[in-house]
Amino acid sequence: MESIDIAYDFRTDARGKDPDAHSPTLRRYHRILWRKPLPGGQMLTLSESTPGVYLHHRSEVGEFFLSSDSVMQTFIRWPRLFPIARQLSDEELRSFFDLGYTIGGTMVFPSNQIDRKWTINQARGCIRAISDRFDLTVECIRRFYADEPSPLYDTFARYRDFFALFDDFPSYVEFFLLQDIVDSGHGVRFFMPFDDFRYPAVPSDVSTYREFRARSMEFNTARNERIRGLYGKKESSQLAPTSADGGN
Repeated sequence: MESIDIAYDFRTDARGKDPDAHSPTLRRYHRILWRKPLPGGQMLTLSESTPGVYLHHRSEVGEFFLSSDSVMQTFIRWPRLFPIARQLSDEELRSFFDLGYTIGGTMVFPSNQIDRKWTINQARGCIRAISDRFDLTVECIRRFYADEPSPLYDTFARYRDFFALFDDFPSYVEFFLLQDIVDSGHGVRFFMPFDDFRYPAVPSDVSTYREFRARSMEFNTARNERIRGLYGKKESSQLAPTSADGGN
């Protein structure tokens, strides 16, 4: 079985470009991680060989075009958060930012545009009630499986066939190794206080940002360890400089 280095920084082989699109190692890791049986028993195999498509699956369960998304938003590059972020030390910011470029901070979502509307990645970043936060995205996924409204419901509905592959929310969580972002009842563990999407989606002060940072890093680290437990340990390669371009 191929091993995964949970400390590998995907900026290393992205050559200054967006690692989600340009890191060969990240793409290979996605193929390794998600090549496994779906709840219905069919194998989800992902191919890199389709021109112009990041990862592709075609079988009796359907055809799916997937892309990678760095899901651990740090807000470090958001101008409106500069006054808050600069009150933290360089080490606090760097450790948060760097961790997001390891495998535990990434997901795959359908990437094909439908009816010329936003993809999931686009909607996550553009809808202010989500502001690219992964915990809020997972809550929207939970609500979608429960047929409850959320800011991302209409977007997810365009990719209903993809979500149907996993039957229900607990199976989706198990498949994508998201156990550390939910509690025993499969309620989402939010990175900030949550009030049904009415609370501002971005931290409003230093204490809230520190809480957001701590909980985000706790989840990312726990998911990395979960991946290490399944796919073995490999010595870490060198980390790329923090100044490399990326989506966080």
